[in-house]
Amino acid sequence: MKAATRNEVREVMDIRQAASYLGISPDTLYKYASESFIPAFKLGNRWRFKKSRLDDWMDQQSGGSYQAETKEVKPRQRKPVRAAR
Repeated sequence: MKAATRNEVREVMDIRQAASYLGISPDTLYKYASESFIPAFKLGNRWRFKKSRLDDWMDQQSGGSYQAETKEVKPRQRKPVRAAR
C-alpha cells in the first residue's frame, strides 16, 4: 500500500482535509456538519466527509450538473433610431 502524499485527495477526509478541499475554514465546516447543512458522519467523536458525497452536494448547491442545457435565447430588441433632422 502506498503512502498518501500531502496533496492527495482521499475518499474519506477528516475535517481539516475536507475544509481544505472545499476552500473554507475548519471552524466553518464544523458548524455546517453539526447543523447537517453539509453531508458528514461521525466516526467515534470525529467528523468525517466522503469526497463523492461532497462533490454531489456541491453539484446540488450550484444548481445541478454542468451539462449543457439548451434554452432558446431571444435576441435583444433595439429601440428604433430617429432619423437626423
